[in-house]
Formats: sequence, structure tokens, C-alpha cells
Amino acid sequence: MATETTSSCTGSNLLQPISEIINLPLDQVNFVVCQLFALLTAFWFRLYLHPSKTSPFIRHVVATLLGFYLALFCFGWYALHFLVQSGLTYSIMMFAGLEHMHKLCFIVALGYLSFCQVTRVYVFDYGMYSADFTGPMMVITQKITSLAFEIHDGLARKEEQLTPSQRCLAVRRMPNLLEYLSYNCNFMGILAGPTCSYNDYMAFIEGTAYQPRHLETNGKENGKYKHTEPSPKNDIISKLCTCAISLAIFLSVSKLCPVERSIDDKFMASTPFILQVLYLYLSMLATRPKYYFIWTLSDAINNAAGFGFNGYNKDGTPRWDLISNLRILDIEFATSFKMFLDNWNIQTALWLKRVCYERCPINPTAATFLLSAMWHGVYPGYYLTFLTGISMTMAARALRHNIRPYFLGSTTHRSIYDVITWAGTQIAICYTVVPFVLLAVGPSLKFYRSWYYCIHIACLVLVLALPVKPRHLRIKEEQQQQNSLQGGLTEDHNSHSITDNNCNQKHKAT
Repeated sequence: MATETTSSCTGSNLLQPISEIINLPLDQVNFVVCQLFALLTAFWFRLYLHPSKTSPFIRHVVATLLGFYLALFCFGWYALHFLVQSGLTYSIMMFAGLEHMHKLCFIVALGYLSFCQVTRVYVFDYGMYSADFTGPMMVITQKITSLAFEIHDGLARKEEQLTPSQRCLAVRRMPNLLEYLSYNCNFMGILAGPTCSYNDYMAFIEGTAYQPRHLETNGKENGKYKHTEPSPKNDIISKLCTCAISLAIFLSVSKLCPVERSIDDKFMASTPFILQVLYLYLSMLATRPKYYFIWTLSDAINNAAGFGFNGYNKDGTPRWDLISNLRILDIEFATSFKMFLDNWNIQTALWLKRVCYERCPINPTAATFLLSAMWHGVYPGYYLTFLTGISMTMAARALRHNIRPYFLGSTTHRSIYDVITWAGTQIAICYTVVPFVLLAVGPSLKFYRSWYYCIHIACLVLVLALPVKPRHLRIKEEQQQQNSLQGGLTEDHNSHSITDNNCNQKHKAT
């Protein structure tokens, strides 16, 4: 097949026998093996290239070269796209004016990503959704655009114009080329991310990531920080166990419950609607462990290298969730559309919030969903999912603001509300993301027709019937509530700041 030829030509064929034995595409086998190699390398990087033993220059060089090696192994010469995209945008950063540099970088980075996605989907292997070279480019695009806005905030805007998070993330010095390539293409995140702020990455490379948080917890010793560092060992073991369980579930269950069966004519004709709903939930449940595996393994790799420390818990144990991309239990037991999105692909949600939602003057919710669809790719199913997501978000907000207060009177009422909203959230999520899995327009619309577009209609009715305060009034109320509580929170502030991520807010605005 042409697709198989294309796939094999984009990366190393060394693992072809293993691919045939386990009956998985070669590019996916290459991806997993490279991630496992990155995990082992990360331990070596943390132990032998520790900031106390070598310079930031050496750490940058090694991290970058290893990243390019993994990219070449997985994607062959298509990995040059990573350099082209990074090179074009770095040139803009250096030679364009600071006033418009961030906008030009955003357009060029996203445009180049879209160009590569179009050629891969429509020229090479439309419909074959597997590991491909545009996956890493999605993360690099996030890093490029984030850094461009952070440089603009740090060098072109006045301090009083910035929000607290923008002030904290602002980059006050233009990075050199090595620092830029290291940030974009280091071996810990080249294949699957996650994205992170430039300041956090530089603190990791330079060895300053532990000091402020360590001081708050352990104090000073003879005017200096204590020389002990928190170990990521327990978190890495826990995350690797999660990876093993997720992979086992995905390989054993996903083929038993394919989403495509939901649009099978015989299945729809012979299965009661309530069982169709139950099957849809189970089939979507079976697809998520693949993402749990990829993102948790990536998190473990970064932790093994010493990146991801986020202060201490109240019991004194270290937290290694600075760049974690998901919270599995919060996803599976989410009682609102917002809660699900808050805990799914967290770093992408933060990127969307920082570069779009907080900065878009007109309809930021719609703009954010549109950007998310463009970033994900050119499959029509992505756009159907995110257009549906806009109506879902607006309806969920209206329902929560108008209905939830009636269930806060007692514990029993709150429990009933949680059960109902959990079931509703799971159905809404499944209904929304079916096109994301099916990819094409025809099958996606066939599914929605089989449900008579019932949830679309319900969302429209809720949005029109239930009032919701404008965004600026909601923000004003939240600020007033925070100000009224500020006095009572003074005593708790220090302990909270220890475990708080530096401007890495763990919520996505709705």
C-alpha cells in the first residue's frame, strides 16, 4: 500500500520486525521505543549532566542534539520541518519589530503547521490517523507562539498593562539560537511534549528551579539553601505504572469497542437507543487510555530529567506536576463540561488561554475553539467537534449558573446533582468528540442524524432560554469575591504559595 510505503520512508526501518510481530504500525513502534530511550536518557541527563556538574551550554547542546536524533529516527528527513519552522520564526523574532513580532510569529508558525498538515492528510495518507511528523510540530507551534507573546510582554509592554500571570511569564531577554532550539526541540518533549513556559524550562536548565520553593519549605542553612533536592522517584514509578495499565487497557479493549460501530446500519437498527448511548460511552472510554499512556509517559520522561518540580504538598512530599497534561480521576468523574476540559490536555488548554482567550477582544470562547480546531489539523471532524464544543460550553455555563444553586441546600441534593451532572457530562463529551474520532464529515453527520441532533437542539434551547451574565460582569463579581476573602486568606497564603505553580494556572477559562 502507498500509505505503508510513506510511513516506512519517514523514519527508521530498524524496528520493522517488531512492528510485524505485534501488528502495530511501524511509526507507532518507533515512537514508543524512542520514548522509552528518552526515559533512560533522562535519568542519565539528571545524574551526570546535573547543573552542579556542567554548564547550561552543555545541557542545552546535549538536550537539543538528542532531540534531533529521536526526531530523525521517528520521522526521517521530515524532521527538517522542525528546524524550518523554528528557523523562520526565530528570524522574525530577531529582525521584526517587537510591536508586531508576536503576531507574525503566530501567523507563520500556525500557517506552516497547517501547510504540513494539509500535505500529509490530503497528499499522503488521508484517514490514516497515526504517529506522524506534524504531531511534534503541534507542540513546537505552541512553544513558538507562547514564547513570542512572552517576549512581547516582557520587552514591548509596560508592567501595569500585564496581568499577574503575564507578568510572571514575561521573558525579559531575547533568547539566543541555542536556547531557542533547546526549548523547542529538547529530547524530553520533542515527540509528545508537553509544552511549558520558557522561564520554567530555563530554570530547569540552569538549575534554579528548586531554590525558591526549597527555601519556603526548609528555610536557610548558614545563609544558603540546603543542598538536598527533591527526588522524582516515587512520581516516576507511579506514572510508569499508570502507563502500563493504560497501554494494557487500550490494546485489549479498544478493538472490542470501536466507535465506528455506532454508525453501523445494522447496529443502529437492532439496538435500543439506551444501549446505543451506553455503547458510545464505553467506546469513548476505551479510546482515552491511548492519550493517558502518551501524556503520562512524557510527563515521566521530563520528571526523570529533573523537570517538573512544582513545590511541596502540605505533608512535605514533593510535587512533580508542573507540566502534567491530565488528571485521570478528575476526567473520568467530571461533573461538568468545564471540569472535563480543565483536566484534559492541560498544557494545551493553558496555551489556548494565554495566547487567545485572554487576548481576544471579541467572542474569546468561539475564537479559542476555532484556534484549537486549526491547531489540531485539517480533518473536517475536528471542526465539527469544536463547533459543537462552543454550543456545549455556552449551554453548560447557562445550566450551571441557573440550576446549580437550587441543589446546594443539603448534602443529599448536592449528591443527586453530582450524579446527574456526571452522567450528562459523559454523554455530552462522547456526543461532542465522535467527529474527532471519525474524522470525516459523512460518518460524523450520519452519527448526529441517528441522534436527531438532539443535544445540539437542547444546547440551543438552553442558551436562548437561560440568562447568563456577560463575561466582564462575571469577572467583576469574581474579583469582588476574591477581595472580600483576601483578609481571611492571609494566614494560608504562605503555605499555598509553596504548592502553587509559578503562574501555571490549573484551569481553563470558560
